[in-house]
Amino acid sequence: MSQTEEHAEGAGPFTTRLTWRLLDGGTAVWESRPARKRGLLTVRVPGGLAPRSRRADSVSVSRLRSLNAITSAAFTVGGALFALGAGAAQFGPGDATSAWVYFVGGLFFNAGGYASLLQAVNAPRRDSGTAALATGSWRWWSYEPARIDWLSTCVLFVGTLVFGINLLDSLLQGLSVQQVNRLIWAPDMVGCILFLISGHLALVEVCHGRPRVRPRDLGWWIVAINQLGSVLFMVSALAAFTRPTTGSMVNVGIANWGTLAGALCFSVGGALQFFERP
Repeated sequence: MSQTEEHAEGAGPFTTRLTWRLLDGGTAVWESRPARKRGLLTVRVPGGLAPRSRRADSVSVSRLRSLNAITSAAFTVGGALFALGAGAAQFGPGDATSAWVYFVGGLFFNAGGYASLLQAVNAPRRDSGTAALATGSWRWWSYEPARIDWLSTCVLFVGTLVFGINLLDSLLQGLSVQQVNRLIWAPDMVGCILFLISGHLALVEVCHGRPRVRPRDLGWWIVAINQLGSVLFMVSALAAFTRPTTGSMVNVGIANWGTLAGALCFSVGGALQFFERP
């Protein structure tokens, strides 16, 4: 079943959905997120019959299933720990305890970010000659900025690393106000910006262009909830700026509650990813 023509959809230079006609009269549809997360493409056969999903080979399915489990667990646990750290900061024993809880949660975010990137790097690729997904050799890294899924997950992973700098610096004691803003607040802001960029790219990917509401799409719900978490993280970061004149945060309550609510969003998004698997 070789292809005869193609129709591409997406935004800007990115292709997120590709439809091509088969010689038997049917069509095959490849979509970036379902192929990357579930190892699936859709085949519509002639005669008006219902479309059917075609799964990648067992090697790809096994890889995707394992990476999905790691990603889901990492973000679920990491988000829960961030929420716990925010609760400790607001109601608990003090900043030292919350800083260590945040730091451990950040390690889970690092693991989830890298597993997400590995899922994009090792996603089954469309076979240009058939209505099938082909498996490549395992890779720990690639450089593919022309792919929106790779770019989104790479920016997400870098964002988790920048957050790691923020969380590591927050363990330091005796910092001046200027050092707090430079070593803790500035990386926090950069990490939030990277999370927002990654989330926007993920929305463009799942919506095949301009972001819109797709309530029947599990992938859309996961991306939308995570993006809401990123917005709340940004609100928290803005409120966490330490005023040089007073030595106090702009608003401690907003900083803590924004982190707690944003972390719960990522935890819920991680839990939903358990169901977005081959």
